[in-house]
Amino acid sequence: MARFVTFRLASFALSLGAVLVVASALIAQSKDNKPSDEPGTTRLRVEVTGGEKSAPVDMASVYVRFVAKRALAKDEKVEMNVKTNREGVAVVPAVPHGKIVLQVVANGWKPFGENYELAQNEEVVKIHLQRPPKWY
Repeated sequence: MARFVTFRLASFALSLGAVLVVASALIAQSKDNKPSDEPGTTRLRVEVTGGEKSAPVDMASVYVRFVAKRALAKDEKVEMNVKTNREGVAVVPAVPHGKIVLQVVANGWKPFGENYELAQNEEVVKIHLQRPPKWY
């Protein structure tokens, strides 16, 4: 009887350990893009101006889309949305190196969108918005 109980406890501990290892691997893989100083990521600074006077555009939505590479599962398409401050600056903390799509949308301004290739640890993208054409 004592051998049976010992065997059951040992098998339970082993299966619990295996479940914890698999769960921790899945959690680490599906972790959101948090600010970090990992190699292979870029801290992106977007400076948005507009008009003839190149005035800063505040409260503009900056959308960043990219594909996050994952080792154990299918690659994940990620979209981040940040707003510009009063100086027209938006900071995106951790974007992996490679191709991204950057879009800027602001009230009273023509939308902007373009593809970029990120390769360095910190990059600054300057965007100048135009007024939309007049409709009569």
